[in-house]
Amino acid sequence: MARRTMSLLSQWSSRIFSVELDGAPFYFSIQETHRREEVPRVFREVRNNGRCYSLLVCSDDRIRRAKFYGELKEKLLRGLPPECDLSPMSSFLPNVKDSLIKGYFLKDNSESSSSSERLLRRLIQHDPVFVCSYFRREEGQLWTQHLWSHADSQTMETSKEYYVVPSEAPQYHPSTLNIINSDVFYSFEEAYEVLKKCGDIIPEASSVLELLPSRAEARSKPDFPVIVIEGLDATGKTTLTESLRDTLGAALLRSPPQCLSPLRARFDQEPPLIRRAFYALGNYITAEQIGQEGMKTPVIVDRFWHSTAAYAIATAVSGPVCNLPAEGSEVYCWPSDLLQPSLVVLLTLDPEERKRRLRDRGQGKTEEEQKLDHNQLFRLR
Repeated sequence: MARRTMSLLSQWSSRIFSVELDGAPFYFSIQETHRREEVPRVFREVRNNGRCYSLLVCSDDRIRRAKFYGELKEKLLRGLPPECDLSPMSSFLPNVKDSLIKGYFLKDNSESSSSSERLLRRLIQHDPVFVCSYFRREEGQLWTQHLWSHADSQTMETSKEYYVVPSEAPQYHPSTLNIINSDVFYSFEEAYEVLKKCGDIIPEASSVLELLPSRAEARSKPDFPVIVIEGLDATGKTTLTESLRDTLGAALLRSPPQCLSPLRARFDQEPPLIRRAFYALGNYITAEQIGQEGMKTPVIVDRFWHSTAAYAIATAVSGPVCNLPAEGSEVYCWPSDLLQPSLVVLLTLDPEERKRRLRDRGQGKTEEEQKLDHNQLFRLR
């Protein structure tokens, strides 16, 4: 991981750090001198004997980076003392695309930090992770950050002490820096490359690649109109799509396509990068089907790229709607190589009525429904 690591270290003091507490991000930065700034919120409630650490995942291989981050929490919970608290954490360069790295912030309230530090030192010896420790100074009136040396290279050792100071929140949620072709895919090739690189670790990836159309087929423009119906579960999509099919004599397609159904449970277990690439490629398979059916008849599609993108963005970006990229952002642009529908209809419904319909169907709360209850972005997107 040397190339990416050295790049990060060269700009380490310019980075902003974010720790999520009770669903809200709190930001701090580091500097070489202290100007009597107040203590960042993250450190104010640390117990007198408490110790703090941060772990940030870094690797040139983004597949490995995504897989390790997905496994890191379980590894920490399994190896740390029960008195330790973990919070999601990230670090980024303001307004710099693809600069976000993710990890965890650790508060250790155990009597001794020896077992925690043994685990952290094993991690930096074998895994793509940065570890920092934080020290209380002047009876908690200020804190300092120390980046641990890494086993791979003596040139990466740092003895510099940085002071931890509060930082203003960025204009948009830092996760938006990494959305393009990581959470939302904007080209066939980008999504294809992710699954292709997964072949050695996910055998089912090869099955997905065998189902894919050629790029020309995914872009072919049909002779008849294509109408996409979007909306949450129980908003009336099935009723409307079947009515349109019967009235127009149209073909009815659904996204993700039926051919991916046996593989969905497998890829739903994977980290967002791989999972989103899988569903993005499903849109290109649907586009091929649209192209074929649309040469003979109108086509009605139950969900398409809009759902894939909205769910991914809402998952990546927590908090209020103002955290989302501004209207007109490239994040909302349609992929240039994906067939565009003639018309998109978004169905909405009063939330309580929608819940009543789900209850009447005998449906329990899906993972999506649980997120809808706790994250207003899912409801408003």
